[in-house]
Amino acid sequence: MNPAHPPRQEPDAPRDLVGIGIGPANLSLAALAQPLGDLDTVFYEQRPAFAWHPGLLIEGATLQVPFLADLVTLVDPTSPWSFLNHLKSRERLFPFYFSERFHIQRAEYDAYCRWVCDSLPGLHFSHQVDAVRWNPERDLFEVDYTQLDSDGEAEALGRTYTRNVVLGVGTEPHVPDPLKPLVEAPGVPVVHAADYLDHRAALLAAEHVTVVGIGQSGAEIFLDLLRNRPAGREKLHWLGRTEAFAPMEYSKLGLEHFTPDHTRYFHALPEPARDRLVAGQWQLHQGIDAGTIAAIHDELYRRTLHGGWPDAVLTPGVRLRTAGRVATTKVELHLEHGRQDSRSRLTTDAVVLATGYRERPLDRVLAGLDPYLRRDSRERPRVDEEHRLVLDPSVSGSVYVQNAETHTHGVGAPDLGLFAWRGAVILNSLTGRETYGLPRRTAFTTFGLTRRQQVPAPREAPTLIPLADDRR
Repeated sequence: MNPAHPPRQEPDAPRDLVGIGIGPANLSLAALAQPLGDLDTVFYEQRPAFAWHPGLLIEGATLQVPFLADLVTLVDPTSPWSFLNHLKSRERLFPFYFSERFHIQRAEYDAYCRWVCDSLPGLHFSHQVDAVRWNPERDLFEVDYTQLDSDGEAEALGRTYTRNVVLGVGTEPHVPDPLKPLVEAPGVPVVHAADYLDHRAALLAAEHVTVVGIGQSGAEIFLDLLRNRPAGREKLHWLGRTEAFAPMEYSKLGLEHFTPDHTRYFHALPEPARDRLVAGQWQLHQGIDAGTIAAIHDELYRRTLHGGWPDAVLTPGVRLRTAGRVATTKVELHLEHGRQDSRSRLTTDAVVLATGYRERPLDRVLAGLDPYLRRDSRERPRVDEEHRLVLDPSVSGSVYVQNAETHTHGVGAPDLGLFAWRGAVILNSLTGRETYGLPRRTAFTTFGLTRRQQVPAPREAPTLIPLADDRR
C-alpha cells in the first residue's frame, strides 16, 4: 500500500518538488504525488505533528462538505489514501455504512488526515522553512529551513535544492484591530475561536461571555456554551457585523460555485470584476449551516418551556469600535449599530473572537523571490490558471500556491472539495502530461456567455528533469 520513494542518487541532488506547509491542501498533493515513482517530493511543516483547527474540534461539529471531499477521492477514487480506505483499515466501514452519514465530524476528518500522515513518505514535521531563493547559476530554487527540537527550539540548519516549490501555508486567525492589544495582553480573557477548546473550561466558568462573529464558528461556539450553562443564567451575548444570522448557501446549484467550472470562469474575469464578485459571495462560505441555526433555536426554545426567556442576547448588524479593560478581570466593548446610528457599551467577563481567518502573508518566505514576482494593481501576487505564481521569464522553475489565491481563483480556493482537483492540476502542470485525467465539465451551470476550454491541456514542463533509470 505504501511503497517508499526510491532513494535519491546524491545527498545534494535537487528535488522535483518541495512543499512548504502540511495542511490538508499539501497533504492532498503529497498523497496524489506518492504513486508517481518518477517524481521526487518532500514536504516541510513547522509544527511537530499534523493538526487541523484543533481548537474547533467541538464534539458533534461536522464538516460543511461531504466525506467524498477527502484528500484524493474526487480525482482518484481508487487511491489507498481515501477516507473509505481509512475506515476499512480501522474496521469501521460497516458501522459508517449503517450510520448513513454524508457529513462527517471534524474530529474524524482530523483523525483521517493523521492516518495519512503516519504512513505517507516524504513528510517532515518540525521543519521551519526560512527562505526560498532562485539560484540562476544552478537554475534551481534554494529552500533554507531550520530543524526544530521537541521544545520548538532550533536544532539544525539545512538547505534543499529543488526545481519547483508549492506553498500550502494556509490561513491564520484574524483579530480585529481594536482587540489586538487585549488578545496580546497576559491574563485578559479574550481568545480567538481557533483556541476555543484550550480555554473552554475557563469560558464556561466565566460569569458573562460575549461571542463576536456570526459565522459558522461563532454559531458552534455559542451553541456549545449555551448547552453547558444553567437555564435562566446563561449570561451570553452573541454579536457581529453581518446584518442577520444568515444561513450558508447550500442549494445544489449554489454549490456549483465550488466546482472547477466556476474556478476557470472566475480566473478569466478582469481583476476589478473578481474583487467585486468575491465580496458579494460571502454567503457561499461565511454563513451558518442551517442545521446549526435550527439547533440554536431549538435550545433557546427549550429553555422557555417553564416560563421566562433565556438570558442570552443575539444582536446582528453590530460593529466593534474599540475595547478596553475594566479593572483586571473584565472587558468593555464599545459597539455601534449602523442601521440605527446608535452606540452602546457592553461589559463582559470573557470574549471569544469568531472573526475568521485570513490568508497567511507570503512575503516573509518569498522575500528572496520578490524581484521575480509579478503583482496585480493591489500588489498581490499574480497566479496563473494552473495555480503558479507569475514570475519573471528568467526563472525556469515554478512556484505553485494552495489556498492563497482567492483573489485569482475565487471562493473555492480554501474549500476542501477542490483540494484534490487542484492537486491534480498542479501535478499535471508539473509533469507536463495528463498524470490525472480531469473531467471536462463539472457543473450544470454555464458561467458566462462565452465558453472556454474546460480542461487546460498540460503544458510542457521543461523544469522537470528525467530521473535515472534505477529510480523506479
